[in-house]
Amino acid sequence: MNRTLRGGTAALAVATLVLAGCGRDSGGGDEAPEPAAEVAEGAASGSIEVWAMGTEGEKLGDFAQAFVAENPDVDLQVTPVPWDAAHDKIATAIAAGETPDVSMIGTTWMGEFAATGALDPTPDLIDTGSFFEGAWGTTEVGGTNYGVPWYVETRVLYYRTDLVPEPPTDWDGLTAMAQQAKSSGAAYGINLQPGETGAWQTFMPFAWQAGAQLTNEDGTEFTIDSPEFVEALTYYQSFFTDGLAPTDLPQGTLEQDFVAGKIASFVSGPWHVGILEETENADMSKVALAPLPSGAEQASFIGGANLAVFKDAENRDAAWKFVEWLTRPEIQVQWYETVTDLPSVASAWEDPAIADDQYLGVFGEQLDSAVAPPSIPTWEEVASVIDTELERLTKAGADPQEVSTAIQQQASSIGTGL
Repeated sequence: MNRTLRGGTAALAVATLVLAGCGRDSGGGDEAPEPAAEVAEGAASGSIEVWAMGTEGEKLGDFAQAFVAENPDVDLQVTPVPWDAAHDKIATAIAAGETPDVSMIGTTWMGEFAATGALDPTPDLIDTGSFFEGAWGTTEVGGTNYGVPWYVETRVLYYRTDLVPEPPTDWDGLTAMAQQAKSSGAAYGINLQPGETGAWQTFMPFAWQAGAQLTNEDGTEFTIDSPEFVEALTYYQSFFTDGLAPTDLPQGTLEQDFVAGKIASFVSGPWHVGILEETENADMSKVALAPLPSGAEQASFIGGANLAVFKDAENRDAAWKFVEWLTRPEIQVQWYETVTDLPSVASAWEDPAIADDQYLGVFGEQLDSAVAPPSIPTWEEVASVIDTELERLTKAGADPQEVSTAIQQQASSIGTGL
């Protein structure tokens, strides 16, 4: 989950907590990892209050009755929270000291909320080595891990097999593919997001593929303005300046244009499989998926949602036992079968329910090289800057070096928050 959701009062409350430090040193990556308390052995008991968003919030209560059956002394209460209200609800709860025991948290919110000191460090109860590396990275803030990855998503290349006989494997191949598809009758060889909210999620894989790093190792300074970042901007811009990608595709027309062969390929996440299957006149025999072509390195974006236990949890140990249960491989598979969320635990992908799916294997392969943005308190603000500057790059033809410098200057002015 990677929405930019901001509410004035709640955002100010969190900002105040971050500035106050909540007992956290301002040295960012220089501070020692915060120690995690042990979780008592034995069955869970007592009341557990959980907040979950979207479909997950609607389905988790019934799904978790299997956990209650294993722990009959537990009273589990799940509160569904709309995604568009989730950020502010969590922020307000932290500011008021009235958090639940457990909450689902968007991956790009982790840095912001961890910096308040409200999240409980991940205990040894959790098998931290079971997660995809990129997913586990979303839980690390200032050298300490908070919570666990619950489900993941990443971006791959969707393409028309009648227009693209073989998927490209590198940048040169992607350009050649787009050119060939256009020569074969497609209006555009590829669709890439030309700015606006969330465009950074489409662009950043190219930056990571070029070898760009957004921050220094301890996350205290931005290192955006680099030759690698400029290289990625230049390459991304080329699809628009060469007429290979549309700069103003009306919302809701991508799927129909793809089905009609007007657009030969696009970059997106797992949800688009279902959308295409339900699109009128779709012929899925002409649809295939492939990992994103690589630059100097292989990379894609990893998103999803995490589960975190709050320090003020009234039933901390039971909360962590519930979180641990949700990350067991067999439970992750059952959860996928319930809501189609992709497992964050790598071994769950070996189950036939996932391994035998003709499309999911590509996402599993891509997850091995998927990268998360830095878990810093200010990431949502910086991401918004990137979105805006990408629009100048793609629609106004701004110089890539100038765009890189502008992003660096604005990001540095915002700061990492660590």
